Amino acid sequence: MTIISNGSHRSEPSTTADEREMLDGWLDYHRSTLAWKCEGLSDAQLRTTPLLPSELSLLGLVRHMAEVERYWFREIMLDEDLPELFCTGDDPDGDFHFADADTWAEAEQVWQTEIELARQAAAGHSLDLASKPESHRRGEVFSLRWVYTHMIEEYARHNGHADLLREHIDGATGE
Repeated sequence: MTIISNGSHRSEPSTTADEREMLDGWLDYHRSTLAWKCEGLSDAQLRTTPLLPSELSLLGLVRHMAEVERYWFREIMLDEDLPELFCTGDDPDGDFHFADADTWAEAEQVWQTEIELARQAAAGHSLDLASKPESHRRGEVFSLRWVYTHMIEEYARHNGHADLLREHIDGATGE
């Protein structure tokens, strides 16, 4: 287990956990990893886009993951009709575009709220729970198991981006 200085813990799930505990554990591990990659940086550093021409920033990744948590767990799995958090029809990549007034504190709060709401959305449901076909623009049905697996993949991919961003910002590296 790695202890993050803000007091949170980052630990891999047990190697003998059951399926649900394993999925919850890996998803929480990757959520904590993204938080760790952002830890100790100023708002200016979190906004930095050092990998030009890419618009990727740590702040943008956190805002993006708030959108993703909301979309998959609440909009797809619970069929809730929710507005976008940062993206719009005019700016579908709005999670990576910020105004001067947008802060890390605000983005982190929104992200942590969406994580908690995602946990609540999944709680008590079987991994076999299926989404409604009309909850997705392509009419596909997704199991909660698939959503967990996709979310782990989404975080793992973006945590790789976060590793590169953090190293470019201040030289910090680490798994």
